[in-house]
Amino acid sequence: MQKFKGKFQNSPTDAPQVCSSESTSLNRDSGVSQGLSEAGKVRTLNNLEVDPLQHKGGPDSRVPVTAYVLNMRGNPLMPCSARKARILIKKGEAKVVRTNPFFVIQLLKATGENVQACSLGIDSGYKFVGFSVITDRKEIVSGELELDQRTAERMTDRAMFRRIRRKRLWHRPPRFNNRKVTKGFLPPSIQRKLNTHITLINLLKQLLPVKNLSVEISNFDIQKIENPDIEGIQYSRGSLYGYENMRSFLMAREHGKCQICGKGFNKEKGSHIHHIIPRSQGGTDREKNLSLLHKKCHEKLHKKNLGHLLKQNKDYKASSFMSILQYRFRNIFSADHIIFGAETFVQRNALRLEKTHYNDAFVIAGGATQTKIEPILLKQKHINNRVLQCSRKGGKPQIRRKRYSIQPHDIIIINRKNYCSTGCSHYGRYVMYFNGIKNVNLHANKITKVFHVGSIYRK
Repeated sequence: MQKFKGKFQNSPTDAPQVCSSESTSLNRDSGVSQGLSEAGKVRTLNNLEVDPLQHKGGPDSRVPVTAYVLNMRGNPLMPCSARKARILIKKGEAKVVRTNPFFVIQLLKATGENVQACSLGIDSGYKFVGFSVITDRKEIVSGELELDQRTAERMTDRAMFRRIRRKRLWHRPPRFNNRKVTKGFLPPSIQRKLNTHITLINLLKQLLPVKNLSVEISNFDIQKIENPDIEGIQYSRGSLYGYENMRSFLMAREHGKCQICGKGFNKEKGSHIHHIIPRSQGGTDREKNLSLLHKKCHEKLHKKNLGHLLKQNKDYKASSFMSILQYRFRNIFSADHIIFGAETFVQRNALRLEKTHYNDAFVIAGGATQTKIEPILLKQKHINNRVLQCSRKGGKPQIRRKRYSIQPHDIIIINRKNYCSTGCSHYGRYVMYFNGIKNVNLHANKITKVFHVGSIYRK
């Protein structure tokens, strides 16, 4: 088993069954009478309804307190404590299935399979996804998943690699006209976020006996956000309606003046269109991201990095994504599983909960009087990286297409000790990990066992 070397925030001082703070000023007996703490209960974030021992295992998040249990057939049962899981593993009655992001064991003998009906709530989002699973009495798991935001950047890199390859194969006939767009096509960045929502739901269903599922959706009218008075035929007329081109629109919007120096344009001082957010950083060609500058002012802006002088416009990528997501969820889930954001807002305020993704998910799941637990933080990672690596023997750089068996954040066991992998080198023959002091390079043959994390891991 893994040897825990960390130091608990609430370390026992008088007995193993009692948790108290390390600070001597907080351990005085008068603390209860003065209202500093409640007898028999530990405060977490000043919320007495939170059970701090449900998931917290110390500084090392891979040492959990809760273990998720599967029966012999792989079906989920109710979770148990990590201590009970260690006893079952030591007796040979269970085995470890995975350790990150959740500690999961599978029983090796038949037992009773009485489970409680669990409800799962999902707070969908563009950057974070909140989740919560509750029963009639308490909350079993709660947390939020941070989504990866680099899909568009990787698509740009892939286009570069393909362009290099096609230049080498100049004799091959062109294939740019054989691309077909299937029905229901979504851009890769949006499709991946949608798939991650479904992956998280399926993962929680595999670990817990979820009977009810509720997902929050939202719909945003972007034109209404920009112009609250818009109505009728104005929806079909964009902001460029009545103007010959983009330059004439920008000239009218800026009243014929440069946004840097504030002087007017003439024949001697030509006008340049500048992207406030560069295209390389995800900027668009919409009028909200464009500004009209003098030629000299434009050159001065790039040389001296004066972009902060321009007015930054609001980005509606998250709102557009949520509008797309709500149509997809309507096709995937039934109407009984759909909850709107306005309902969540009212119920969360009635319960006097803080505005967080996991609190929203708690409300979406139907939570009210259940005992809450401390949330866990998950993060999404990219598994397959397309890297242009140079050959050690010389020659042209090659695109790495092979996926190494050990990926970053995988748990590797060496001499009965657990470490977190940080990557591979020498074409996958050596594995890098951090031993608490420095990064170590070790041959893959010396690794006893590997627990793969997948695309979701615990921070």
